[in-house]
Amino acid sequence: MRSYPFERLGVAGGDDSFGSVHRRERELFRKYPTVETFAALTPEELEPDVRSTGFFRNKSKSVVGAAKKIVSDFGGQVPDDMEKLLTLPGVARKTANVVLGTWFKKGVGVVVDTHVHRISRRLELTKEDEPQKIEQDLMKVIPQEKWILFSHQIIWHGRKLCYARKPKCADCPLEDICHAADKTWSTVEIHKNAKA
Repeated sequence: MRSYPFERLGVAGGDDSFGSVHRRERELFRKYPTVETFAALTPEELEPDVRSTGFFRNKSKSVVGAAKKIVSDFGGQVPDDMEKLLTLPGVARKTANVVLGTWFKKGVGVVVDTHVHRISRRLELTKEDEPQKIEQDLMKVIPQEKWILFSHQIIWHGRKLCYARKPKCADCPLEDICHAADKTWSTVEIHKNAKA
């Protein structure tokens, strides 16, 4: 049985473009359509399929290990609980929050990826640099019913406008509330400590 939440565990994720990650995921899930097919593999058998993702040996160990645990401990179903998700190899809070929010519609935390990290600091929603501390700060200022949507919106904003280098500040709808030191254009006072 195909397991869409398993796909959200970031099987093919890597440090390249969003589009290429999703193309690789589609190819991978055509070849291995169920969590059980992943669980039947050895990490070495999966390595060629995830080689282009970077850290492919660790990735293949995590994916196969998570699949085996899902099959053996959770009856082939991805758990819908933070604590259980965190027992899966390769799964930390970011991935668990993605699965819980995107698939199960449970806002138990805030996804802190590279975009949320950078933009939250630029907007002075946090001064922290560690994802878990950033998540805790965001959970204090964003209403819980908006945690899932907030992450999606900030990630999209980071992909379209608020780049790490040369953000498109002149086109940004948040420009007048952003005091980031690394802005490329500004109508407001710059705060030297507000930086990605």
